[in-house]
Amino acid sequence: MNILIFFIILLVLVLVHEFGHFFTAKRFGIRVDEFGFGFPPRLFGIKKGETEYTFNLLPIGGFVKIFGETPDDENMNGPDRDRSFVNKPKWQQAIVLFAGVFANFLLAWLLFSVGFMSGFPTSVGNEMKEYALRDVKLVVISVTSDSPADMGGLKSGDKIVSLESGKEMLAEVSPENIKSFVVSHTSSEITVGYIRGKGQEVNFTKITPKDNLIGISMDQIGIAKLGILESFWEGMKLSIFVTKSTAVGLFTLIYDGLRGQGDLSSVTGPVGIVGIVGDAYDFGFVYLLSLSALISINLAIINLIPFPALDGGRLFFLLIEKIKGRAMNPKVANTANMIGFGILILLMLVITYRDVVKLL
Repeated sequence: MNILIFFIILLVLVLVHEFGHFFTAKRFGIRVDEFGFGFPPRLFGIKKGETEYTFNLLPIGGFVKIFGETPDDENMNGPDRDRSFVNKPKWQQAIVLFAGVFANFLLAWLLFSVGFMSGFPTSVGNEMKEYALRDVKLVVISVTSDSPADMGGLKSGDKIVSLESGKEMLAEVSPENIKSFVVSHTSSEITVGYIRGKGQEVNFTKITPKDNLIGISMDQIGIAKLGILESFWEGMKLSIFVTKSTAVGLFTLIYDGLRGQGDLSSVTGPVGIVGIVGDAYDFGFVYLLSLSALISINLAIINLIPFPALDGGRLFFLLIEKIKGRAMNPKVANTANMIGFGILILLMLVITYRDVVKLL
């Protein structure tokens, strides 16, 4: 089930990205030869107008074949050269290239906004003053490896509802009260009652604190449900915040890598994301929306990196052409994009291998 949900999310995100290229190319009169759902081998296709809409076997996204995106003699000098991407004004080429990234930003904004309309998980103290949180629960944010909580089976996302030791029970569950309770029962066995996932059944586990700690971080989280206009406003603010944070994190990762201090331990590939998608699905629909929005923003930012084969690399080539006042040698551009694509595939294989090793 997790794999199916992951493929559906990936398909939607990539198709939205490609639709941005498709829509703007059509608006500028550029010929679009194919819009593919999934990747080859091809199953079947439907031709409507000049564009063939194909349905392919591998459901991992999609693609758009824009006439003239890869320069050659036919699209530069052939009979349909006026409708070729490469012969359009530079500003139109830039908009077509940027449109896929912009579409991913719009999708993230929409998903966050729908999340606020449906009821967004929000930390107590961070809610907007005019909107009270509902259904506040004490949620486990993280569990320290090999800690008493980890040994007891607690996981991130569990909602703690009770603590009991002997005949003494915690009257009110809060981060401060739990810390005090643990310290006062540091050598005693504590029975923790918690709710996992979307269910309402209370589970119990026994934990013995170590050094006045059980090894969890926690927060009180409730549901913030907003109106339509407020949801879109807050969704925009959250999208901007996540975009800035993601861009800074990616820049730091690349900068450290160039200095020889890069750390890929926090980078997750498709295999790792499948597990994260499963956790989000278990927590609820809104968590899945939020995760999809985060992936959409990551996809947009990664595509803006000025690296060959990415939209950012093609935009960088356009800038070079604008400065030079003439087009780049098609062979150089095509070779650079091909090498860049190969490097990206290799990097993806390395990250996927690390994800698999973590699971073993």
